[in-house]
Amino acid sequence: MDIERFLATHRLPQSYAVTAQKWFNPLCERINSHQSSAKVPILVGINGSQGSGKSTLSHYIEAYLAETFSKKVVCLSIDDFYFSRAHRQALSETVHPLFVTRGVPGTHDTALALSVISGLKSDQPVTIPRFNKATDNPFPSNEWPQVTSAPDVIIFEGWCVGVTAQDDELLESPINTLEANEDSEGIWRKYSNSALADAYQTLFSQLDYKIMLKAPSFDCVYRWRCEQEHKLAESGAEGTHIMSDEAILRFIQHYQRLTEHALQTLPDQCNTVFKLDHQRIISSEEVRE
Repeated sequence: MDIERFLATHRLPQSYAVTAQKWFNPLCERINSHQSSAKVPILVGINGSQGSGKSTLSHYIEAYLAETFSKKVVCLSIDDFYFSRAHRQALSETVHPLFVTRGVPGTHDTALALSVISGLKSDQPVTIPRFNKATDNPFPSNEWPQVTSAPDVIIFEGWCVGVTAQDDELLESPINTLEANEDSEGIWRKYSNSALADAYQTLFSQLDYKIMLKAPSFDCVYRWRCEQEHKLAESGAEGTHIMSDEAILRFIQHYQRLTEHALQTLPDQCNTVFKLDHQRIISSEEVRE
């Protein structure tokens, strides 16, 4: 694999090559072995909190498998299956105002995700949805890329990929100020949890191999997201909306409940868990085949 080209394409530091060689190359070898044994397209899920490196890992696996084993790989993100803003606005009016914000279970088109994955596995021409976060809506469907033949590996990454629903009693007490002040009756979190228990489990049951980039704690998510916004502000990028630290704190509270639930429950369900330190550096791994 041409690691230097990968680093340049994704604007990554040289240290990423060291990380990849130690941790990700063996992972890719395991995925390749799994797919070669299956002899059919396999679905690989990648879970990780915001800023943990899910998307970069997806593209690294794609590049490694393509260049080393001539495998055809398609990368999907759960973010690309968000409902339109109009759909979420309707949810906010009929269910709960917090559903206007994309992110939690209940704001994704799981039927579309299942249809895309089924089509990819069935060797049918498939258009891959793409979501434009700048407009808070999907890109026009005529701009979606098309896959015309079945891939060997489908990668599906996202912050809640593979996560199971919580027990009902855990939903009773709010876990942060957002839930306490804006979901005092628990309607939002209960509806989201119900969606996660139903359609999302149907989707996640398709996963053949699960990977997790495990943060040390939810506190890191806030710091990592603040660092990202500060870098954007320092870059002076035009047309980019920069959130204040206070806005980030409110925003990530939408994700806190299930992120913490995932940190507690998901590792035991994964084939490979990479444990991250507070600087997002892998400190160790757990492998279950």
